[in-house]
Amino acid sequence: MTDVAVVSLHLYPVKSCRAIDVPRATVATTGLAVAGARDREWMVVDAQGRFVTQREHPRMALIEPLVEDGTLRLRVPGSEPPVLRAQGDAREVVVWRSSVRGFDAGDDAAAALSTFLGADVRLVRFDDALPRACNPDHAGESGAATLFADGYPLLVIGQASLDGLNERLATRGFPAVPMNRFRPNVVVAGLEPHGEDRVDRLVFGDVVLRPVKPCTRCVVTTTDQASGERYAEPLRTLATYRRDERFGGVTFGVNAIIASGAGGSLAAGMRGTAGPDVR
Repeated sequence: MTDVAVVSLHLYPVKSCRAIDVPRATVATTGLAVAGARDREWMVVDAQGRFVTQREHPRMALIEPLVEDGTLRLRVPGSEPPVLRAQGDAREVVVWRSSVRGFDAGDDAAAALSTFLGADVRLVRFDDALPRACNPDHAGESGAATLFADGYPLLVIGQASLDGLNERLATRGFPAVPMNRFRPNVVVAGLEPHGEDRVDRLVFGDVVLRPVKPCTRCVVTTTDQASGERYAEPLRTLATYRRDERFGGVTFGVNAIIASGAGGSLAAGMRGTAGPDVR
């Protein structure tokens, strides 16, 4: 077993919008949560109901969710914070291959987002009455579920993995990139670079996280989360040493499910263990 510690925790209440960085979060079965917000509980969709992300609209990085007095608000550049309807009309929406149901957040949110993105979009909130199961090819018979995340409740990244990438970027003459390029939920210290790929559990008190699949990375990693500008790196450098055709491309970080301890919490600085190493 290896001693590890939580470095930082991050929620994305609206899929593909700016993160909320928190010192402590509840570990729900579907991912991290704080009062008033759950990870990827809300999602922007196009006119056909299909999910919209920074892949198509890098400016989504500038849309800032805020939790005030236990209520989620959105700060959309160029407009007043729109009113969000928590449970408007129900509609079918699509995330990758999953057809799920969401509640429309109303015309005010749709107008603000459509104007800012220059596209006809709407905001929806996940309907808990229809759970969305994780892929059993990786989650097995765990019963793991998620909301509007790409596929799993948590993304875990070791700090050493980013440090190793930044060393390689420096060697190639490129500036370092921050962790937010990879949009993790849980950042941990204590593992070797990419050690998160090779352990079968992370234990923090009563909370046990089980890594199930390396995370395949896309163009979002090249989007500056502070400006919305897009570059070639770090994806090009990652491709020189992190390509894994078993998972269809370049990987960085690991998707995880909650093996036990749902309802417990994680906090920055919390110490735990990882292992065993399954190389």
